[in-house]
Amino acid sequence: MSGGTYIDTGYVSLIKYGEQLCGDRVIFAGNEDTRIGVLADGLGSGVKANILATLTAQILATMSVGGMSVEDCVNTIVRTLPECSVRKIAYSTFTLIKIRDQKHVELIRFDNPHTIVLRGGRAIELEHQDRMIDGKKIYESRFEAEVGDVLVVISDGVNFAGLGGAYPFGWGRENAVKYLEDHYDPEMPAQRIASTLAEECYNLYGGKPGDDTTIAVMRLAQPYTVNLMIGPPSSATLDDDMLEAFFSQPGKRIVCGGSTNQLAARYLGNELTASLDYFDSDLPPMYSLEGVDLSTEGAITISRVLDYAGEYLSGTQLHPRWEGKRDGAARIARLLFENATDIHFFVGCAMNPAHQNPNLSLAFGAKFQLIEKLAKRLEEMGKRVTVRFF
Repeated sequence: MSGGTYIDTGYVSLIKYGEQLCGDRVIFAGNEDTRIGVLADGLGSGVKANILATLTAQILATMSVGGMSVEDCVNTIVRTLPECSVRKIAYSTFTLIKIRDQKHVELIRFDNPHTIVLRGGRAIELEHQDRMIDGKKIYESRFEAEVGDVLVVISDGVNFAGLGGAYPFGWGRENAVKYLEDHYDPEMPAQRIASTLAEECYNLYGGKPGDDTTIAVMRLAQPYTVNLMIGPPSSATLDDDMLEAFFSQPGKRIVCGGSTNQLAARYLGNELTASLDYFDSDLPPMYSLEGVDLSTEGAITISRVLDYAGEYLSGTQLHPRWEGKRDGAARIARLLFENATDIHFFVGCAMNPAHQNPNLSLAFGAKFQLIEKLAKRLEEMGKRVTVRFF
């Protein structure tokens, strides 16, 4: 396993009914020492709220990763964003979470609902201090996080869910806390926590959210390594180097591609069996190989995983397309997106003539290009990724 505690992140945004853009914005960022999460909520809804929430989140994330103080961050936002000329209030509220060395948490909030912190499946109360910065009342909390802690940042659309219906005054934070406690699962990834709470809000709104509603989650998890090997090396003299590197690495193992699985089978001395089950008519079937956790076809399957990655990062899906599916791409997506914290790619650079056919979609280009794109998407999810070419 790589590194220490891992900060698992995920979010889901529900767009106010009738709008095209969400007035909330979430950004996760960081470096080797610090992980940042920002949720900004623009005043109102639609294009203007989206732009100003995006500006707020980007300023906070960039400056915080750069080590700037809270005062400098807030001062910059106040100078950059105007106030509503009618209501005389800032255009965007925000919550900023900074986690240093996987344990030192600083939570800064301006006019957003209180962040929910679960420890052992139960909400804990945080002490906080408030102070005025450039006329803005800022709440700050600091605490030492533990492995398993879940930090749930919500926009006020969560509190307003069910307003005038099942809950005359809105669902409220207390009911959101109870829902999270009742549905707590220590193995549930951050994205699934966010989508579970978002779905309940969606239902309370009767499928027509009356406000932009966002849940952003940061979870302190134990490392979980996944290794993925795809494609034979550029030269047969590199076969043993790649196979030894792959099989000596601890963690789950995925092998993609018919030729690559044959290489792995010979190396392990085990029989490779092709499955007769087509779980998705657009995807080739999988293989079975003792010593490998998941054996699939190559470029077509990885191309589908890349599509899933883009959808996953959008933060707008309550139910991803791969949820509940049993095909190779769906299984890879679950392992990489939901379970993995550390991902190691072992990429053989032998060219497959089938992928050079000009009649095929560009999505079936060289496998190393697919992997490079997928690795970038995974890094955007906050995964720790390495890529080795052979």
